[in-house]
Amino acid sequence: MAHILKSCTEEFKDCSLLDIAWRYIQGEPSTSRIAVEPETISPRIESEQTEDKSGAEGTVYYDIRFHAGAPVDGKMIQLIINLEAQNGFNPGYPLLKRAVYYCDRMISSQYGTVFVKSHYEKIQKVYSIWICTMPTKKWEYHISRYQLTEKHLIGHTQAERSHYDLISIVLVCLGSKSHRQLKGILWLLNLLLLDNMGSQEKKELLTQEFNVTMTPHLEKGVATMCNLSEGIERRGERRGEKRGWNLGKQDDVLEMLKDGIPLEKIAQYTKLSLEAIADIAKQNKLI
Repeated sequence: MAHILKSCTEEFKDCSLLDIAWRYIQGEPSTSRIAVEPETISPRIESEQTEDKSGAEGTVYYDIRFHAGAPVDGKMIQLIINLEAQNGFNPGYPLLKRAVYYCDRMISSQYGTVFVKSHYEKIQKVYSIWICTMPTKKWEYHISRYQLTEKHLIGHTQAERSHYDLISIVLVCLGSKSHRQLKGILWLLNLLLLDNMGSQEKKELLTQEFNVTMTPHLEKGVATMCNLSEGIERRGERRGEKRGWNLGKQDDVLEMLKDGIPLEKIAQYTKLSLEAIADIAKQNKLI
């Protein structure tokens, strides 16, 4: 988590990884889904929520959601951070619009928990960070951030940035490479989420490559990321069952090609050769 926050957020870019992990992340980030009814929420929530339930707007499930304090301009501010692992890059709608919706829900859900009545000054900034494991080729190994900015149409007086800088979306796009071909946060996420190896081997690599001393706290973090990786696979399996996928058939390959899944990943899932998949794509004028 500390590596992701340091690499993807403005607030933590100058902080040490140890400070982020031990001083600033609050509570225990979790991939569990705990029901949270609006009427039973305490006056202020410090622990993570992974379900945002509203009768009017429906239920949103977050992969991981947690709070963090961040040192900004000599004082501490509070952040609410959502971390999502996404395997379908083109799920039938723009992924960025879903991320905006998640941010909006994290803002609106603060009413009655972080602030009441008209105390909008207490609204906390929210981050929605999306780790995309199967982006299209042109998006592979990109990290992009989207946020509210000020643009003057007439005049030049500047508002205080903290008054409007309340939503930030980050897309972290991985791809088909091995972690050995990458560096930094992309190396780390590829290792944790995509490379096919056990958690013990991953921990040994983290120790060797990042000089990390594996404390119980860090081992929990690795386990969390491994669980998130397993969740990606389970969602993919459920999605396949739902669509009636039968691995090896042309229709399955076409469906994945239309979703923008890289050929290497399709080969991995269908057990077909790259040549066979490319032939199917060419026959249907998809490449």
